[in-house]
Amino acid sequence: MIKLIGILIVVIGFILKIDTLFTVLLAGVATGIVAGLDFNQIFTILGDSFVSNRGVSLFILTLPVIGVLERYGLKQRAVSLIEKLKRLTTGKVLTIYMIARQIAGALSIRMSGHPQFVRPLVNPMAQAAGLSNSDELKESDEEAIKALSAASENYGNFYGQNLFAGSSGVLLIASTLTQFGYNVTGLNIVKASTIMAVIALVVATIQFTLYDKKLNKSHKK
Repeated sequence: MIKLIGILIVVIGFILKIDTLFTVLLAGVATGIVAGLDFNQIFTILGDSFVSNRGVSLFILTLPVIGVLERYGLKQRAVSLIEKLKRLTTGKVLTIYMIARQIAGALSIRMSGHPQFVRPLVNPMAQAAGLSNSDELKESDEEAIKALSAASENYGNFYGQNLFAGSSGVLLIASTLTQFGYNVTGLNIVKASTIMAVIALVVATIQFTLYDKKLNKSHKK
């Protein structure tokens, strides 16, 4: 039980609101000591763990960057771009983004969707496109466009992530089916996923187009 002292240290540290990084490091060192490791082994493990997981922290670094860009006019520039393209509608903007999302998935390009693209770019562009036939959007329209913007991200990500044969999801599905006696490869999974991705794109395009018609109809009234 003494080897679980690290958990106790973490709990106490959080209760006392001690610096999180210090608390975690202290818990790791304490756990290593009671497990019989010397300091060289402990810090080697900590270093290896940091290096192998350093990519996780890169996502956090993008958030303040997006915040600064928003502060200095990212949304305004996105809106200005859409206003220059008069033929673009909300549905077309969201369809284009969903296609881009699926292509990114097929090429195994990481996109951190909602915080990096949907909130600062896709939603403002979709809102601006919605103003192409009206001077002002109702609050209900704004909320609906927000929801559809998030939906385009979710559709594209969910149905596009298995379009790359080397993705973790495809490999997991293939290995699991193989264990149960099914003779499948990653390419087989990609082929099946491609069919579903196309169907999802068609259905989403219909949904976005119907919303365009609904929006136009409400403003004509």
